[in-house]
Amino acid sequence: MEGDQWKNISNNDGYDSQPYFYDENTILFASNRNGQTDIVKYSIDSEAKRFINNTPNGSEYSPQRIPKSKDVSAVRLDNNGLQRFYQYNFKTGKSKEVIKDLIVAYPMWYTKNLVISSVIVNDTLELYMSDLKNNTNISIAKQTGRSFHKIPNSNLVSFMKQNGKKWEVWSLNPFSKETKKIVSTGKSQDVCWLPNGTLLIAYQNMIFQYNPKTDKEITVFHQFENENINNISRIMANPEGTKLAIVAEVSPRALAQEQLEAYNKRDIDAFLKPYAKGVKVYSYPNKLEYEGIEEMRKRYASKFETTKDLHCKIISRIVKGNVVIDEEEVTANGATFHAVAIYEIVNGKIAVVRFVK
Repeated sequence: MEGDQWKNISNNDGYDSQPYFYDENTILFASNRNGQTDIVKYSIDSEAKRFINNTPNGSEYSPQRIPKSKDVSAVRLDNNGLQRFYQYNFKTGKSKEVIKDLIVAYPMWYTKNLVISSVIVNDTLELYMSDLKNNTNISIAKQTGRSFHKIPNSNLVSFMKQNGKKWEVWSLNPFSKETKKIVSTGKSQDVCWLPNGTLLIAYQNMIFQYNPKTDKEITVFHQFENENINNISRIMANPEGTKLAIVAEVSPRALAQEQLEAYNKRDIDAFLKPYAKGVKVYSYPNKLEYEGIEEMRKRYASKFETTKDLHCKIISRIVKGNVVIDEEEVTANGATFHAVAIYEIVNGKIAVVRFVK
């Protein structure tokens, strides 16, 4: 499961997430385009991508195929803050609202008339069953998560429930409304099922496995050696169980290298791109020099404009988890000096920098 068996299908700047197998040759996912998130249709065979919608004043998330239909659904977040659940024509992208009375966050279609979802209620998530035919919504459980799946070879649905700081996989019988705990997954709330009834659990750069019928404990299914696969945040299997789609963060090494190359080109926008909006810059160990990407822009933009010989050479680089330590040789205004930069990556962005001079 390394090398050519894994392929980056989005290869896009910005947000790409929430993959869903529309059919045996098509994956839907939410993808950034010009600052907003729309629905992409990706062909596995041809590798062609096409946006199926273009919402001028909003973004779409969690695209899925509607049962017994070619149309898809998605959660839409408008620029004015309104969040609703919509149906989209697969060919034209035209939309209509599906559930008008709930702030749906993470949905799953059980049938064409029954939606099971996490709904935002007073800044928390609750599990709801929505009967579209009878226009009824029933709350089932509180403190739920974002991962919903049909459990193979049963009429049950799995959902995530938070217990303190840990996540648990629970089952729901949509007919009796009975819920039962299946297994605790620790810090991970991203799971999917294989056709044989094995639960796959994504965490950091690993996928774990657990079959409730045969296993007594969770074991390792796969560990990625590719450092560009980190902090897996979504996982989805196709119905046949022959393909997996995952969402992972770029490697800390790649982020450090990206900002270095932009620094040497004196390209301020490219330089700032890997940094978090609230980035904090310290003199080692903990003296805060400044905070925020706009302050960083002010400090570096003028330097890039006026220092024509500005250049940074990496003498050595150490990567430990989400931390990158660079020993640097910097040239500026005819002078050369050495420094050490320590980058801490959080949620796919450089969140903290510490300089040792």
